[in-house]
Amino acid sequence: MRYYKPIEIARELHISTSALRHYESWGVVPAPDRAPNGYRLYTKVHLAYFRCLRAMFPAFGVGLTCQVLRLIQNGDVDTAFWLVNKEQANLHHEKTAADQTLELLQNPELPLAANKKPKTHMSIGEVAAFTGVQDSAIRHWEKEGLISPERDPENGYRIFTPMHVRQILLIRTLRRTVYFLENMKEIVQAVEHHSIEQAKKVTENALVSIHQRNRQQFYGVHQLVELCQELGLQ
Repeated sequence: MRYYKPIEIARELHISTSALRHYESWGVVPAPDRAPNGYRLYTKVHLAYFRCLRAMFPAFGVGLTCQVLRLIQNGDVDTAFWLVNKEQANLHHEKTAADQTLELLQNPELPLAANKKPKTHMSIGEVAAFTGVQDSAIRHWEKEGLISPERDPENGYRIFTPMHVRQILLIRTLRRTVYFLENMKEIVQAVEHHSIEQAKKVTENALVSIHQRNRQQFYGVHQLVELCQELGLQ
């Protein structure tokens, strides 16, 4: 059996040997045997584990990757693969929502709702009924700084315009994704300032990131399959 020195694996993966030891301490890589002098004796199995976790980290995150590799060590391949599958499904939902957002931005004259036209000024109850979004959610988004309706100077009630309606529909779409709040603010505020092109640019950049993560996920899954084959679990 061929043994690999820590430095050999570290060089291939462009990491430090101390990183290899950290991964061992996390319990995501089987503990290697030791030579009489105490040196670690890594095998092809260890190399496959290290390749897999390095490929999965950027695609699925450290937490899920570690969970998956611990399951693989216990021989629970099906649970491990379904966890990965769920994350891929989440990314697909994210892309669908981003595509819908971009479609809405690319068609600024798109009707806001079927056979309905928003009034020039609307109350929170009216805008909630028009958009199908609960008024509590609208208040929360206002608190988060995503929308900024004006107030009636006489009674203090919120006043919503068609622009706010479009923002609320955008947020309703974006909240189905894992966009960071700042991304949402950037898109929504661009709409508020009538900068549709800027909002489109932010959304398009988000889609580029989604495409990249999709490719990373497939590469991570490829390395996971390679690991299972090395372990005889396929």
